Amino acid sequence: MDAPQIISVAIFACALAVIISEKVHRAVVSLCGASLVLMLGVMPFDAALESIDYNTLGVLFGMMLFVGVVKMSGLFDFLAIACARLAKGRPWPIMALFILLTAVLSAFLDNVTTVLLVGSMTLYICKALDTDPVPFFMVEIMSSNIGGTATLIGDPPNIMIGSAAGFSFLDFILNDAPCVLIILGAIMVVFYFLYGRKLAVSPENAAKVSQMDARTYIKDARLLKISVALILLVVLGFMFHSVLGWESCVVALGAAALIMLLSRASVDEALAQVEWTTLAFFAGLFVMVGAMTYTGVIDALAAWLIGLTGGNVFVTMLVLLVGSAIVSSFLDNIPFVATMIPILVSMQATGMDVTPLWWAVSLGVCLGGNGTLIGASANVVLSDISRRNGHAITFAQYFKTGFPIMLLTILISAVYLILRFPPA
Repeated sequence: MDAPQIISVAIFACALAVIISEKVHRAVVSLCGASLVLMLGVMPFDAALESIDYNTLGVLFGMMLFVGVVKMSGLFDFLAIACARLAKGRPWPIMALFILLTAVLSAFLDNVTTVLLVGSMTLYICKALDTDPVPFFMVEIMSSNIGGTATLIGDPPNIMIGSAAGFSFLDFILNDAPCVLIILGAIMVVFYFLYGRKLAVSPENAAKVSQMDARTYIKDARLLKISVALILLVVLGFMFHSVLGWESCVVALGAAALIMLLSRASVDEALAQVEWTTLAFFAGLFVMVGAMTYTGVIDALAAWLIGLTGGNVFVTMLVLLVGSAIVSSFLDNIPFVATMIPILVSMQATGMDVTPLWWAVSLGVCLGGNGTLIGASANVVLSDISRRNGHAITFAQYFKTGFPIMLLTILISAVYLILRFPPA
């Protein structure tokens, strides 16, 4: 490795170590790391700007603003109470409903939008039940990443893969969705034994919640109707944005602008709902990862993964699945997928059947996001929401649960891919 490569890896490794230690806020760490990349000349300023995924930041900002206004209608309180009434105030059935709701929404909305919606509901219902929301947030983080794996629009890497490989929305439903359904069933069992049996609320709180009238929690009926209509439009926008020639951030920012215009909400109040620390963290992270991309570190990593297999499609499929998952637990999966795409395209040009490899990468990078607290956007956003409301989720606390569950989902995916694409 040359000096720029060593420096870029060292900066990222040190930043990751400090984030894990939680001695300094991760937004500060990522911005310091990005500054060091530029000060030490690892890459020029223009390249640093290009490494930032403005589409992702736009989606984050737009949907945070959108959800912040929707929250003013009381929609989330209404849904939370409706779920609690359906579960008769029992904590495990409520958690199970939230797991399924999170997974389904994540398949049709981006993961960040989903956790912003469900996170607000969770806080409200846990406060009413006087129970710790952290277990709920933990399962919702993992459910969002699992559900987002199922469709073309559920996770940004799938959008990139679909575009490069020419896969349609239906292709993802036929190939990724069956595996996701199996995984969802398996983790429901795991979550029950991990959290469900330990959840407890007083009979008084359960009875009180089960008797609540959800309609009384609607704060603004006009805004609620606008919100429901625009949420449906957002879903359609994310489903058809590529057909329309729009980036996904256009849908998010457009939705935010439209709901603020129609609702006549306070701009200051809406902007106060934006998780600015999350946006700062991702901006710095993109620059640090961009430095490793610019210096060729990620290229070398991807080439090394392919070189291990000697060109055997079956072995390459499994190596890519596991390798993508491990890497995506610690690195942002978008630049990794961007690096893998030209490698797979060049392999396809030689006559190699790379179809199984596309699905291996899709499952690996999306499910790999569950490995650590910084593995996916949804993880960072929901953990920040939890922290801001007095319930911090530490890196180590999440890692103890998230990483083993991520490995379980990858094991299930490996069995699924072996059965779906058996060796010749």
